[in-house]
Amino acid sequence: MDMRAIAPGELAVGQALPWDVYGDGGNLLARKGYHISNDAQIEVLLKRGRVPAVEQARASEEPPSVLRMINAVNRRLALILAEIALGRCADAETKLAETGRYLISAIDLHPDVALACIMHNQDAGPYAIRHSIDTAILSLLVARALKKSDAEQLCIVVGALCMNVGMLEHQERMQYTQEPLDARDRALIKEHPEAGAFLLRKAGIQNEDWLECVLYHHENENGSGYPFGRLGHQLPLSAKIVSLADRYCARVSSRAYRKSMLPNAALRDILLEGKSTIDPQLAAVFIRELGIYPVGTYVRLINGEIGVVTRKGVNTATPIVDALVGPRGAPLDHAIKRDTKNELHAIREVLHAAQAAIGFNLDQLWGRVAAV
Repeated sequence: MDMRAIAPGELAVGQALPWDVYGDGGNLLARKGYHISNDAQIEVLLKRGRVPAVEQARASEEPPSVLRMINAVNRRLALILAEIALGRCADAETKLAETGRYLISAIDLHPDVALACIMHNQDAGPYAIRHSIDTAILSLLVARALKKSDAEQLCIVVGALCMNVGMLEHQERMQYTQEPLDARDRALIKEHPEAGAFLLRKAGIQNEDWLECVLYHHENENGSGYPFGRLGHQLPLSAKIVSLADRYCARVSSRAYRKSMLPNAALRDILLEGKSTIDPQLAAVFIRELGIYPVGTYVRLINGEIGVVTRKGVNTATPIVDALVGPRGAPLDHAIKRDTKNELHAIREVLHAAQAAIGFNLDQLWGRVAAV
């Protein structure tokens, strides 16, 4: 069997091996599907590993997938943040920047699939990590709508990815608690922005713009936020973007102690809460980017069909929907695109996943770019 060396760009922390890897003597070093957990493993595989030459063509034929890339970010970010929280992360700034750029490349591949992952990829990894990635995805799209530079976009993405490192070890526990939070947990929540910035500085992070996103992502326009009670004019726009995305993503995520809010209800809730706590101009951009019915929302149409919003339409209230269930409740043989600006296909109501009762994979609606 012809063998070849592995190219450096073919391996990344958090990704699964696409082939069996063998040593010089033909012994198996790592099986296909094994997830790389650190840079040292990459160095060993590059130095000693060989793979069947025929597999190269097969791997190159497989198109990239937003879903797979986001899940790889999930695994890599979990390792980096855990190392930072333990004070053991070498070269943290470089690792976070690389992870942020990789996530940006996934979003660039298909922004609608990235948005859909916020609601339809909630079983991927621990909540604390997944929520930070969801927040980063939405923050990037808002930053781009505001014409932020590439450097500012990376700052916002990385700020969102590490915003909760100061309570990482507690957040998953709180996620699954059925009891009201006690005084100690409430204090941890209030303190986590400062704790996070401290840990990041200790890990060698010197980028003050990143640190500001972490420090101020729970501040409010009227000074009612924490930890410093700063007013809106004292806050960087980057932190405001992360804060708003954080609030939305938290509401549409399911928790042990409550089910997720419907996306349109989450938007309405934020706006009602935000008359004094949120920058109104930023809120307007946010809704314009998401639409009243964000990508991934389950909806029932006027004609009785049930489907999923797959992209924005001509305005915020008339998205494109892929119908998956017919008017009589029977699954359709294939998804049918409906433009909801058409009166016959207008949206009647938004549904929870249990109400929609649709079993589907993302690649059924977006193709191989959304494959598992």
